[in-house]
Amino acid sequence: MGVEIERKFLVDHEKWGLVNKPAGTHYRQGYILSNGQNTVRVRVSDKQAYLNMKSKVSQISRKEYEYEIPLEDGNEILNFFTKNGTEKTRYRIHFEGKVWEVDEFLGDNNGLIVAEIELESETEQFQFPEWVTAEVTDDNRYANSSLAIHPFCDW
Repeated sequence: MGVEIERKFLVDHEKWGLVNKPAGTHYRQGYILSNGQNTVRVRVSDKQAYLNMKSKVSQISRKEYEYEIPLEDGNEILNFFTKNGTEKTRYRIHFEGKVWEVDEFLGDNNGLIVAEIELESETEQFQFPEWVTAEVTDDNRYANSSLAIHPFCDW
């Protein structure tokens, strides 16, 4: 069993615009199951596809299982087995020994930029980049599965 311990933050657009970023990865993802406790999703980039399952343990911890699948299968699952999804460009930023994944959302979630950090424990201390603002870990509106159903443009 894998466990993901993750915290989520909003990003200051102006400061983020000044960051020297590596190339981002464009993702489309769709949900096969999303009930607030458990999610099953497929995520597709131009090179890879993954099937991912998560189950909430606490507000910041989840059981997580992720499997790479053939890209063609990922696209077919996305197109035929999902109703709701999100689209984004993800950047991986190394800062003070940790990796921040920063998602710039597209489509109906355009304008939303969220940064996530994975931790070793729920109490782990870490440094914040200057472009990180308010924590939204406890706000379920910012969960990708929620954004797929209730997009940012409708808030």
